[in-house]
Order: sequence, then structure tokens, then C-alpha cells
Amino acid sequence: MNASKTRAVASRKPATWQRVVAQSARFVVAVIFIFSGLIKINDPVGTQIKLTEYFEVFALDVPAMAGFFHGLIPFTLVLSVFFCTAEVVLGVALLLSYRMRSTSWILLALIVFFTFLTFYSAYFNKVTDCGCFGDAIKLKPWTSFSKDIFLLILILVIIWQRHVFRNTRTGFLVGLATVLSLGIGVYAIQHLPPLDLLPYAVGKNIPAEMQPSEPLRFSYKMEKDGKEVELEKYPTDTTYKFKEMILLNESAKPKITDYRVWNDEGDFTQATFEGAKLMLIIRDLEDLNIGNMSAIRKLMKGVEDKNVKPMILTSVSDKQINDFRHEYQLAIPVYKADATVLKTIVRSNPGLWLINNGVVKGKWHHADTPGPDEVAALVKSN
Repeated sequence: MNASKTRAVASRKPATWQRVVAQSARFVVAVIFIFSGLIKINDPVGTQIKLTEYFEVFALDVPAMAGFFHGLIPFTLVLSVFFCTAEVVLGVALLLSYRMRSTSWILLALIVFFTFLTFYSAYFNKVTDCGCFGDAIKLKPWTSFSKDIFLLILILVIIWQRHVFRNTRTGFLVGLATVLSLGIGVYAIQHLPPLDLLPYAVGKNIPAEMQPSEPLRFSYKMEKDGKEVELEKYPTDTTYKFKEMILLNESAKPKITDYRVWNDEGDFTQATFEGAKLMLIIRDLEDLNIGNMSAIRKLMKGVEDKNVKPMILTSVSDKQINDFRHEYQLAIPVYKADATVLKTIVRSNPGLWLINNGVVKGKWHHADTPGPDEVAALVKSN
């Protein structure tokens, strides 16, 4: 090879710093996508709830396409599994340098879609929790948007320097990641999330979760003489004009802020923390699965002899729930709770939730309805 050709080849070879940047970008994007996808495929119903919120917001904000967005809502669970699985599979493919050209362009399309959603959430203050990392990590809207911009830049670097990567024959591993991701998602739907990251998980003390972990501390933005100042204590000087109160130790906030139980006689929130309660959660009747109602009825009747009080916790109207109780012979008291809270307590409709003196002792999908003896054993356990 003559000198001119050697120089030409050398000029096309990427510099060391370019290779380092490209490989670092590949690794960071892959890890984030895999982590995000696994957290969400662990709880696809949670992602379904977020997608439904987005489509309902879009239907209101873009009336001309309301029919289209409402038409997507019945398919949100399928879309949830698809997007969550895609995140894991694309992350694995990127980590293994599998078909880098296709992988990088699909990643770009996906991150552009996510960036649009997070920008919409942040700018218009809609769907303020995007669920980017499920319930494992809560991000503020602008933080979520910044995260997506960061990933967008890294993916553009990967596309720009994709000739640095050597494609590998790892299709089997990518296929295995696809099968495993789908399997986790299907299991979570047919049972409950394998890893319960919700504040109502087994072992949680609900009254304690409703209290701050330490005294909340605030600072105060005030305005005086046209100048804005931030004070540690609220001023007694009446010439200050209040602007904003800022929580300084946000991590100390209660994990649960909206758990309330009531009926026509009043508030029964504290009463649910007294003794053992087995709650049949019915968040609505539209998508209620009645296939295991016989086992549930037997359970609710059987626990009464085990010093466990059965009750129905629902967000549907009095007439609907009373008609339902009559049809399925559920002679147990009914209490009301917010629909969003019920979705957070258990990702099954119906679902079962056992608490003893405020501590969660059990949680079941309707397909895994336990027997009265199992419930009684859990109540007696430490």
C-alpha cells in the first residue's frame, strides 16, 4: 500500500477519543434502557395506567383527534407490554452490539417519542409523574425531560459513530431477552408484579407510611421592595409579600398521602388499622374479572371464623356495588376509597389485601385467591 492510501485509511479511522465516547455512550444508554424496561415490565399495569392518562389528556387537548386517542385506550395494556419489552430488548441489543444500524435508529425513534411525552408533561403540567422508571424512582417532569434529552444526545452520538462498533452474532441472546421480558410481563398481568415497589406492599406499615420520616422543613420565597429573597423562617414583617413555600427535605415526605376509607356514616380510615382486615378491592365493574368469585366468596365467608373482618373496598356507586353483592351473595360491609388509591394498592380487579393492625400481611391477584387457613396463618405470623 502506498503512502497516500495509508494516509487515507488512517484519516478514516476514528480517533481514540471518539471510540471512547461512542463506547461509553453505548454502555450508558444500554444500561438505562435495560433498567427502565425491567422496572416497568415488572408492573405493566402501572405503565398501562400512565398511557391511559396520556391518551385521556391528549383527547381533551386535541378534540379533533379525541376519537383516535379514546380508541387506543382499550389497547393500552398491549402497548405497555410492547414498549416495556422493547426497552429491554433494545438495551440488550445495544449492549451486545447486535445489528447496530437498526438498533440505533429504533432507539432514536423511541427516545424521540419519550422526549415528546416528558416535554408535554413538563411544559403543560399534565401527567406530572411520567412513570419513566415505574414506581422505583419518581422523577419530576422537567427532570424526566432532561433525562430524555441526555439519552437523545447519547443516541445521536451512537448513530454518528456507529462504524466504531463491530456487529456481533448474538441474535440468540437478544431473542432470549425478548422471551424473558414477555414472560415477566405476562406473569405480572396474570398474577401480581414479582417485585412489589408500591407503598402498599406486603410488610409495609400503612400508618407509618402516612407520616413524614422526619419533621418537614421549609423555606419561604418573599418579595420586598421589588426584590425576591428566600428566608428560613416566615417573616413577621408585614411588608414582605409571600411568593412560594419550598420543601427542603422532600425525601421526608409521607410515602402515602391519599389513603382514605369512608362510607355514609363517616371516615373509617383509622378503623381499618384496628385488628385484622381482609379487603376485597373492586375498583370498577367494567373490567372486573368474575372468574374466581366463587373462591373469593368462600374465602370472605371463611375468614369470619378466623377473627378476620372481611370488607369490600370500592370506588363504584352504591347501587352498582349493592347489585353486585346481591348477585354474588357477598354479605359483607362496603367502604369507599379513591379509584387511584385502589389501583395502587393492588394491580388486580378484583384483588385481595390483608392488613393486621395497619401492617400489610398479604396481597393476592384474584387468580391466586388463598384459603381461610392461609389468611389466618399470615395474621398470626410476626
